[in-house]
Amino acid sequence: MEKDFYSANILIVDDEESIRQTFEIFLTAEGYKFVKTVATFDEAMEAIAQTVYDLIISDIVLIGPCGTDLLREIRKSGVKCPVVMITGFPHLESAAESVRHGAFDYISKPVNKETLLRFTRQALQHWYLENKARRLQQENEKYRRYLETIFRSVSDAIITVDANMQIVQLNETAEQWLKAKGAEGVSDLNQLPAECLDDARKVIQQGKEIRKHLIECHTSDQTTKMISINASPLRGEEEEFNGVVIVARDMTIIEPLEINENRNRFHGYVGSSAAMQAVYKLIENIGKVDTAVLIVGESGTGKELAAEALHAESSRSDKALVKVDCVSVSENLLESELFGHRKGAFTGADRDRDGRLLQADGGTLFLDEIGDISPRMQLLLLRFLQEKTFVPVGQNEVIKVDVRVIAATNADLQEMVTKGEFREDLYYRLKVIEVNLPPLRERVSGIPLLANHFLELFRKQLGKKIATISDQALECMAHYSWPGNVRELRHVIERACILCNDSVLLLKHLPEEVQKSSVNEVLSTSLSPPPIVQGALTDGFPVTPQYQSEDEKIINALRQVNGNRAKAAKLLGIARSTLYRQMERYNIKE
Repeated sequence: MEKDFYSANILIVDDEESIRQTFEIFLTAEGYKFVKTVATFDEAMEAIAQTVYDLIISDIVLIGPCGTDLLREIRKSGVKCPVVMITGFPHLESAAESVRHGAFDYISKPVNKETLLRFTRQALQHWYLENKARRLQQENEKYRRYLETIFRSVSDAIITVDANMQIVQLNETAEQWLKAKGAEGVSDLNQLPAECLDDARKVIQQGKEIRKHLIECHTSDQTTKMISINASPLRGEEEEFNGVVIVARDMTIIEPLEINENRNRFHGYVGSSAAMQAVYKLIENIGKVDTAVLIVGESGTGKELAAEALHAESSRSDKALVKVDCVSVSENLLESELFGHRKGAFTGADRDRDGRLLQADGGTLFLDEIGDISPRMQLLLLRFLQEKTFVPVGQNEVIKVDVRVIAATNADLQEMVTKGEFREDLYYRLKVIEVNLPPLRERVSGIPLLANHFLELFRKQLGKKIATISDQALECMAHYSWPGNVRELRHVIERACILCNDSVLLLKHLPEEVQKSSVNEVLSTSLSPPPIVQGALTDGFPVTPQYQSEDEKIINALRQVNGNRAKAAKLLGIARSTLYRQMERYNIKE
């Protein structure tokens, strides 16, 4: 408080220079740092317009408009700080009039040092206490409006009742439930499920909270809703019982619950496991560093999402993110796809075409399934990464671009390097930093959150009224190995939503192979080729079960994609060159 006093802005208004100087000396010697003196009404109003003052000391008698006129003008302009008036005639009406117009007090001349300092301190103390009270009142009002906004806007129905089971207050959601729109905001509690009323009566009788539990609520249109109810005693400052607060939530519109305090969503990812938290943090850190990144992970783990997140976190986020699937483009066209070509460069090149590298200038180029590119493309890409220049097909002029390259693969590039199938120098150029995406089986704790996320997505798309997933179904999904990872889980939930006509997604709605969900049971199965897994999909194709022999897996994969070797390699998670070599080894002709 002392520090606040001495930091106060003080204005002295008096037409006698000696008095102004004396007051200024007294105040500054006491420790007040900001003291300004003026002689006239106009000078005073100009000073007040430029600075916020905590105290104004003015003589009543001034040249021109008097001090009382100044006081009236100060109050009229909205300035609320204390004003102390100085008068040589303390018994005149003008002194009392100044108090009536809002002066803090007045001092009779002559004014000695002790009197000036005493009145200054009293006025500032009054001002600071008044400001403190005003700020507290504003904070209380702000807090009250904040609570009212929350109370009014939450999707849960909140109802407060007194000890006589009469509604005291309810929010808009509760009004909609009870259809109560009257001015009093009071409605018939009998419109609530009987369980709500029973809970409220128990709280009144026992004074203890009734924790959340689920009840079935049958509506007038013959549909069944799952309602979550919580009832708590409402007590005053002296812990006296004032009533009951009932919070009811319609579980048919429930949002997926957060599993822990960590973030569970990040640039399209859904998951709160420690493994995913590490991925989020890594992407945040390296997204801002303008260097090459290699994303590795099994099919279905979200490598494309990682590339999008890295681009979004980078300084290039306002530029293009250009994606190239190296599997979907044939080897002889991939060079033209990346670098572009000029008219007449080859048969069918009837016009100039800019490649993906030029389209990504200033932004990011994402090369998916980089392990499938040919040795020639590996060399061309290496040269680009080294020099940041390229030459379109059919052109001699070198083009320079500013592009960040992010590559992804589900193959083991290190093993391919060892086998001579991938250039070692290109591998290390791409793998400046590596993002390793964990398979779903290594982050089982994230399955409930993901499953509920997909449930929310598909019940809206399909127009279903599925409220939640049963514990048995979630437990079953937690024990499944998920060879197709998150993509497979998405397809499983989509399939289940299509089959489910109930309010709860049950175990029976899951595919048979997920229901079995026992590794031991799978291992004990006959070695004969098992049925295709309906729910395990990779880019629309069933994932080949991992317990088949090598040749069986290859044959099964080729059949699933109608003999397309590039897609079969992607399905198996290996490079095309590896597939060709294995087909030759096992004499597979498909």
